[in-house]
Amino acid sequence: MWTIIVAAGSGNRFGGQKQFMLLGDKRVIDWSRDVAHSIGDGVVLVVPADVADTEGGVAGGATRSESVRRGLAAVPSEATIICVHDAARPFASEHLYKEVVAAVAGGADGAVPGLHVTDTIKRVDSGGVVLDTPDRSSLVAVQTPQAFRAEVLRKAHESGTEGTDDASLVERAGGKVVVVNGEAINKKLTSPEDLEWARAMAATEI
Repeated sequence: MWTIIVAAGSGNRFGGQKQFMLLGDKRVIDWSRDVAHSIGDGVVLVVPADVADTEGGVAGGATRSESVRRGLAAVPSEATIICVHDAARPFASEHLYKEVVAAVAGGADGAVPGLHVTDTIKRVDSGGVVLDTPDRSSLVAVQTPQAFRAEVLRKAHESGTEGTDDASLVERAGGKVVVVNGEAINKKLTSPEDLEWARAMAATEI
């Protein structure tokens, strides 16, 4: 199993490149990479082009999907299962990796961690008018790492289409994607407040 760690964001919305900020004595990207290294055969880091050489990674693209495709090109052809993980989720556990990989080994084309949605969700139009209220019992908030059969993931990316995650591309290609239980601590860092939360978590040596 190989893992692609996606860490090519410019950090414009965050106010800095969060993947290189410190959590305790390690950077965000290091937390994500170390877990993936501990349970897999290899890791491909996809980072901004100006640090690709120093980080020992590959240069990312203009979009997330393009960055994943560049990472895929660096994964050995003999890999049978490929995980894709956002570096901005530094607390993904070994257990979570094992769960998504086991689901793929068990027959799924892809597997994603998900948490059941507890808030009521409204679907709205561009003007903010509510269109409907989906049944939240069928909704999950999806995380990474996401695991896939290597040939399925590669084929899903061949068209060059875009998606907010890789599972959506596999779904469009007709693949079977299943959900395993996610972890509340596997939170994506999207704001400076999230970074402060993560530093507090890192200080507890989770």
